[in-house]
Amino acid sequence: MKSYDVVVIGSGTAGQTAAYALEEQGFKVAVIEKSPTPGGTCALYGCQAKKWFYETAEAVSKAKHLQGLGITQPPEWSWEDVLAQKNAFTSKIPDNAVNGLQGVDIDFIPGEARFQDKETLVVNGGTVHAKWFIIASGAEPMPLPIDGAENMITSTDFLGLKELPEKILFVGGGFISFECAHFCAGLGPKDGTVTILEAGPRPLGPFDSEMVELLTEASRDAGIDIRTGVKITSIVKQGDGFKVLTENQGDFQADLVVHGAGRSPDISGLDLEKAGVEFERRGIKVDASMRTSNPRIFAVGDCAATIQLARVADKEAAVCANNIIADRKGAGKAQAMVYDTVPFLLFTYPQYGMVGKTEDALKKEGLKYYKSFGKHVGWPTYRRVGMKHAAYKILVDENNMILGAHILSDNASGLLNLLRTAMMHGVSAEDLHAESLMTPYPSRESDVVYMLKPLIE
Repeated sequence: MKSYDVVVIGSGTAGQTAAYALEEQGFKVAVIEKSPTPGGTCALYGCQAKKWFYETAEAVSKAKHLQGLGITQPPEWSWEDVLAQKNAFTSKIPDNAVNGLQGVDIDFIPGEARFQDKETLVVNGGTVHAKWFIIASGAEPMPLPIDGAENMITSTDFLGLKELPEKILFVGGGFISFECAHFCAGLGPKDGTVTILEAGPRPLGPFDSEMVELLTEASRDAGIDIRTGVKITSIVKQGDGFKVLTENQGDFQADLVVHGAGRSPDISGLDLEKAGVEFERRGIKVDASMRTSNPRIFAVGDCAATIQLARVADKEAAVCANNIIADRKGAGKAQAMVYDTVPFLLFTYPQYGMVGKTEDALKKEGLKYYKSFGKHVGWPTYRRVGMKHAAYKILVDENNMILGAHILSDNASGLLNLLRTAMMHGVSAEDLHAESLMTPYPSRESDVVYMLKPLIE
């Protein structure tokens, strides 16, 4: 039996963050990974990988918007070239991940782990014991109860396509579908079609409904057909393509059908019951310290019933590591995760970013609020780049403290982080307006003074 202070299950961003932090504090650490390509979804198939396609798609989309405003020829692009650059980056990740861990004396154990009891794992026919465990096993595409679901490819497969066919259909109206659909609209065949089918009454359910309507409008203008309330009955192979049959909106022909309906925690093979770890459909149950129902087992990242975002996973891993360090010392206040100001960003064109509450949530909770809202913003910032769908919404309480912020722009991330920082540090709308008057001008961030002005008049 091998024995460690801490064993981490999963080598993605959360697992690595926790492992390195603990090794630096003198813990004997091992990382177990079942995938033949260590490194995690974010680097290999998610955040980092998709950004190669986004950067080019954004440049192409912006150039299209600038036609007649200084750009005289439509841009040319190559999906194949972007893919080659992405692959050159991702191909190094598995070896770098393993070498990095081993380079600081963290044991890397390839194999599939399952709990034998509360203190022991079975891996490759042998057993591994630890005082603490961190489950960072990530997520996998959500199973869908659709006949012929096996005819869909995953987002991982999509980011590995050698070329884009003419007719692409995405099942599900969430993060994955919207981002990939915008890649297709920017970098696909010039006469191609892109369709999103969403079962719910609207796409992007967790986001602000009014802002989602505006993003949907921008997406349709980019050539993306978005249908809601669609009841898919089956996906049938038909010649070189597919037919997607629905109960209520007819049939759709496609060369390719992509699963974009979200991801569920990858925990089914861990035998969590034997370790006394409680879980639900959304993932492993954890408290604010990232501790599970077994106090010596923590869960972080996409496998936990929290928020599936890479930076959230990193923060959860840091909190988890600090709490294990406190456990060993037998003293110190437990660190806790706070999710109130988690920023969300869709890499569409324009981007949609949000932090804090949606207006829908405030209405549901019966909270009094005030808002500053603008759509189809015509400030010079956006006229210069031909963007017709810029929008914003800032929500404040009776004391003018920011409750939520929503940005539709080509630099939503910069604006969002400014507003998020104000929320984190208790800066009022008046004070943020005053402090933003000397923001570098004329930048996207300098426009925040116009967004805030209605709240202080």
